[in-house]
Amino acid sequence: MGGLSHFNIITIDDGAQRRGYKAYLTAVRHRRYSSPMIVRARTVVTMDGPLIENGAVAVSGNRIVDVGRFDDIKTRNAGNTLDLGEQVLLPGLINAHCHLDYTCLRGKIAPQKSFTEWIRAINAEKATLAPKDYIASINEGFAEAERFGTTTIANLTVFPELIPQIQPPVRTCWFAELIDIRAPERANELVDAVTESLGRARPELVLSEAEGGAPWGLAPHALFTASSNLFRWCENISRRDNILLTTHLAESREEMEMFRHASGRLYEFLKSIGRPMDDCGSKTPLELFLDSFGSGGSPNRPRAIEVNRPYLSWIVAHLNELAESDFELLERSNSKFHVVHCPRSHEYFDHSPFDFDRLRSLGFNVCLGTDSLASNENLSLFAEMRAFQKEFPSVSAAEILKLATVNPARALRQEKELGKICRGTYADLLAVPSNGRDLFEQIIASMGKPWMMIAGQIQ
Repeated sequence: MGGLSHFNIITIDDGAQRRGYKAYLTAVRHRRYSSPMIVRARTVVTMDGPLIENGAVAVSGNRIVDVGRFDDIKTRNAGNTLDLGEQVLLPGLINAHCHLDYTCLRGKIAPQKSFTEWIRAINAEKATLAPKDYIASINEGFAEAERFGTTTIANLTVFPELIPQIQPPVRTCWFAELIDIRAPERANELVDAVTESLGRARPELVLSEAEGGAPWGLAPHALFTASSNLFRWCENISRRDNILLTTHLAESREEMEMFRHASGRLYEFLKSIGRPMDDCGSKTPLELFLDSFGSGGSPNRPRAIEVNRPYLSWIVAHLNELAESDFELLERSNSKFHVVHCPRSHEYFDHSPFDFDRLRSLGFNVCLGTDSLASNENLSLFAEMRAFQKEFPSVSAAEILKLATVNPARALRQEKELGKICRGTYADLLAVPSNGRDLFEQIIASMGKPWMMIAGQIQ
């Protein structure tokens, strides 16, 4: 970087200045937000326009205030310069579906003969856990996700009352996971209780309250564990408080067999524990969801969103089991929902192929998630991107990166705040090594701990 010596520059790959950089980093960590600074890298991947060679980002407080070529940025902006050297700077990664409650179950449940057997196995493991175990598990999960470059997580928890005891190191959208299989008549009480609990939980790093909505949501677990009453009550709260909703849908062959044919292991298991089975025997899971809560069905059904939004409030995880009639329903639907694919968890369960190309062609916003460590080995979104690339080799690396940045930001209603590098967005940034060739391929192939900034603070 000849000719730059008259600027106050900190270069992380310059051994002679490393001690000064470490002192500066320590000082930054102890402030709520860093003082104005410029971050320079070999290439800036904005996800909002062309690549910027010899690029830089100006940061003030917790926001990005300028983006462009380094020479232009240092002319227009004051502040220390942190030179990341031969690295590529990109937006922080966003995990659109995660269960940090179960980080402690890593490696404890071998792949089972059926999805139902896995449910039995995880229930047995959960029966041994106390609240302190879940707190430790969630904290361990947050720390691991951060190490792998995740700066925002959509996290489902069964214990929203524990949230005040958690200090997430990354930006978090909490979803209260709800199951009322044994007491569907009390669905409204359950939803009201967790809504009050989530409303009180205000961790330091939360999503912005975009469009007046709350930075948390509700997660009726699945059609086979949450009653129609529960789903409807969640939609009522969604309309009232402008919150997001998420659920698991059409995940397994056994779920399809249960609802469409009133048979199979999942059907028999749930019937044996007292679940009413009168919704089984005719419709696919997706058809049942659309008829009651989504974009299709009776004109008298509750509306999940205002008419001027292109997407419903729903973030739907999995959507592996779709019949041809389901795709016909989706094609006729005027509104879309967001879809989360979890490639490595999908492989663990040996689910039916995920039809990414068809869902994308129909206009669905597809994102990536890790799911939980009860069906995955770690919380790396880089590993999820590599698994997706193996699953869909014809999809470009640049398009795959969108599934962990731009797309989940849209799903969380944070497209003006997260998922890209431009003026006004949060200063949530990553940097990984680059040699300048096959840039997006290098990003996805990245294995080490990336350089990170969250909300203007170097991590």
